[in-house]
Amino acid sequence: MKTIDKAKLSPNTSSESKRQSIYDIAINSINGKPISLSEFKGKKILFVNVASECGFTKQYKELQKLSDSYPEELVVIGSPCNQFGKQEPGDASQIQEFCELNFGVKFLLTEKIDVKGSKQHPLYTWLTSKDLNGKKSSSVKWNFQKYLVDDKGDLINYYFSITNPMSSKITKHL
Repeated sequence: MKTIDKAKLSPNTSSESKRQSIYDIAINSINGKPISLSEFKGKKILFVNVASECGFTKQYKELQKLSDSYPEELVVIGSPCNQFGKQEPGDASQIQEFCELNFGVKFLLTEKIDVKGSKQHPLYTWLTSKDLNGKKSSSVKWNFQKYLVDDKGDLINYYFSITNPMSSKITKHL
């Protein structure tokens, strides 16, 4: 019978060692410029996969209201994604123009990314993997699913598309 040498078991063998800081993940803005997530240390971040032709697209207005209501506490980051019903077919300039003209979006938009599957962006790999975020695993079910990260870079929780951005489920953390 093989015994386990407990001296060799250390905190480094736990899932804690696999954890990656969200602030180390590289992602570009919709204009192709690198976003340094570490600039947002000290603020909570709400990540949302967005789409222009979705039934939830009207949430852009509420996301902007949330961003405007908590400018010192929160950064809203929208990530355009075309994986759900092909509801984000536009290119970067079309997406940006649509958001600004129709909803007055001023919050940060990223490059168009995949939020699931074999080409999942590292940001969403972190958001959806307990091994990386230290909190819980999930899968992105549809457009406008929301992930709230605290001011230290730890996942607080995620919220399905039906959760209004101004819901107390989110604002109670701000």
